[in-house]
Amino acid sequence: MSAWLLPDHIADVLPSEARHIEELRRDLLDMARCYGYELVMPPLVEHLDSLLTGTGQALNLQTFKLVDQLSGRSMGLRADTTPQVARIDAHLLNRRGVARLCYCGPVVHTRPASPHATREPLQFGAEIYGHAGLEADLEALQLALDCLKASRLKNYTVDLADVRIVSALLEGVGADADTVAQVHAALAAKDVPALTQLTRDFPETSRRGLLALPQLYGDVAVLAEAQKVLPALPAVRQALDGLKWLGGHLQGTSLGFDLADLRGYAYYSGVRFAVYAEGVSDAILRGGRYDEVGAVFGRKRPAVGFSLDLKTLVGAVPARALRAAIRAPWGESASLRAAIAHLREQGETVVCVLPGHESEIDEFQCDRELIEVGDRWVVSAI
Repeated sequence: MSAWLLPDHIADVLPSEARHIEELRRDLLDMARCYGYELVMPPLVEHLDSLLTGTGQALNLQTFKLVDQLSGRSMGLRADTTPQVARIDAHLLNRRGVARLCYCGPVVHTRPASPHATREPLQFGAEIYGHAGLEADLEALQLALDCLKASRLKNYTVDLADVRIVSALLEGVGADADTVAQVHAALAAKDVPALTQLTRDFPETSRRGLLALPQLYGDVAVLAEAQKVLPALPAVRQALDGLKWLGGHLQGTSLGFDLADLRGYAYYSGVRFAVYAEGVSDAILRGGRYDEVGAVFGRKRPAVGFSLDLKTLVGAVPARALRAAIRAPWGESASLRAAIAHLREQGETVVCVLPGHESEIDEFQCDRELIEVGDRWVVSAI
């Protein structure tokens, strides 16, 4: 095997794409800061018991494991950053009030999420801790949409759901964990025959509600239909009212509701949302409420947030024009070097042409050049 070949679904990011990703990263972090979110940088590797505690089997299977040569303990490369941020909120910050945190860094997956996905996403996310009301859910959604606006993403739809609906319908049915997992999978796939078989011994009220969920997707009218066909359980009513309230505050956004959608990590506990864009096979952004995620660290706090992969996002948004650059000759004169330094201090990109390379392709597509006029160096249009 050639030494320069990379593992499947692992790839180098070359200059033009890397430049676009970095511009997106800065824009999204700046947008999060505008909302008052503070940047944190969790480590890429952690002890496995801390990294995976309470996260569910799906994340466990996505996590690369290794042995720490210093302690002999099992460690893992993070596959998702949210549990780490929950640990930071619970143990390191330990604030009594609201904490708004954001992050951007690589995660590593044992398997790609889809046939064309990378196993090394660059995950950006933002999370708000300490507020249990729908106001925090709405803030997370609005920040997510403003981030997509800053990225110049066009033609996308926001899908909303709430895991409490399914949880309420499954409460008291007496099913084991494996059956519950199969029910979740059948709901996500809208596999009605499988769902019919799995729920055959469930109480009639729960069974009827679960079998109705695969048909409950579409626009806001779905919520009114759900009020009619789903059991009048308090948790179901609360979830439907919350979805209606959120939808009412997102006027002008293309909205959908899918009450059977349970895809994503198992730690979600309330409202969930996903953004789908044209030309992208899977959700380009996912988020929701996960009030239980900090409990395993000894401090259960209300929490809601979202994350996305910048590598996926960059492929779904228009390419950005290169920032204009200035071409300059190479030379040892003090006046030339001072002129170049002054331009760079002003934020200009100045590319020096090294001796013998004057005819090579200009990767920066310089639109100006630094030329000597008399005893002065001036910038002139090419």
